[in-house]
Amino acid sequence: MSGMLLRLVCTAALAAGTVLAPLPAAAVPEPGGGAAASGPRSVPELLTDLQSLYREAEKATERYNATEEALKKQRAETERLEKALARTRLSLHDSKGAAGRLARQQYQSLSGLSPYVRLLLARDPQRALEQGHVIGQLARERAHTVGRLAGDAKEADELARRARTALDARLALTERREKERDQVVERLRDVEELLASLTAEQLAELAELERGRVDEAQRELVASGALSGANAPSAAGGRAVRYAVEQLGKPYEWGAEGPETYDCSGLTSKAWRAAGAEVPRTSQEQWARLERIDLTDLRPGDLVVYFHDATHVALYLGDGMVVQAPRPGARVKVSPVAANPVLGAVRPDPGGEPLEHYVPPELPEGATDGSDEGYGAGYAPAAAATSAR
Repeated sequence: MSGMLLRLVCTAALAAGTVLAPLPAAAVPEPGGGAAASGPRSVPELLTDLQSLYREAEKATERYNATEEALKKQRAETERLEKALARTRLSLHDSKGAAGRLARQQYQSLSGLSPYVRLLLARDPQRALEQGHVIGQLARERAHTVGRLAGDAKEADELARRARTALDARLALTERREKERDQVVERLRDVEELLASLTAEQLAELAELERGRVDEAQRELVASGALSGANAPSAAGGRAVRYAVEQLGKPYEWGAEGPETYDCSGLTSKAWRAAGAEVPRTSQEQWARLERIDLTDLRPGDLVVYFHDATHVALYLGDGMVVQAPRPGARVKVSPVAANPVLGAVRPDPGGEPLEHYVPPELPEGATDGSDEGYGAGYAPAAAATSAR
């Protein structure tokens, strides 16, 4: 991106993100305790408070999602090690049985005599030589059995150690996930308390103020030329777009990845999984691991990542619009790209060839209805219900 274009895009992002500027401590709601007692606040200050709380909730949600993904992998590793340990213990049991049989055979026969002594004592030297050959085979079998027994015992000990380590890691991740879940619930309670303290008139003013700021940011972003491209998606990108559009109207739920509810990265990762491509689960991993592209190269299906710490993501629809799961209490909807401060964009299928002919999916009525931030009397999150997760 050219320097001029980058400055213009940053200006547009800041226009959407001015409400995120740091405030004096007295103006920000106390964690877990609702709003600080600092007297009546203006609607812009209320909007700042709400966005700050939502941002904290979203950060906590992405931390929870990352831990949940790590826990899934750790569960799989623990189960793999436990199965391997079970197989090795079975082999060890068989090896012990074989060693026991060899010991009994040696005790019950003359195989303990050396082949040389048996040859001297034998009436039939040829038969003694044949018996010596058998004894040699038994000796080799015994050596193999003893070696296998020692190897199985060593492998069982190592697998048992690794299984214990894996289980300890799994328990630690489970504990961390529980703490992060509690952090999300606490942030959502703060949001709920603040929303519950507002009148219908204040909620309407909040929504109107936010719409004005988003519209201004979108106009500046379009004027910058950042969204000037009219690129067709790849076949997989088109499938991802269709999947996302089919989810319109479904509720946001933190930590959810469908099919009935979604959070932001749950929607984008599931859309691309439905298109046949695996992408990371969290917005931060999507930003870190997928190929980054210039905003002028955006094509439907690409992912737009928001905020300096990559804690929000949406799927590009085309014509400067995205499909997103906005915030707790809201529903999957179509929003302007500049609904949040843009960090950048990534492409899940950089090698995918653009379609020669692409017909965008038809949007249902009301696809753009509702606040992009989830404000309004009907959007207040039910923190008490969330705590049951």
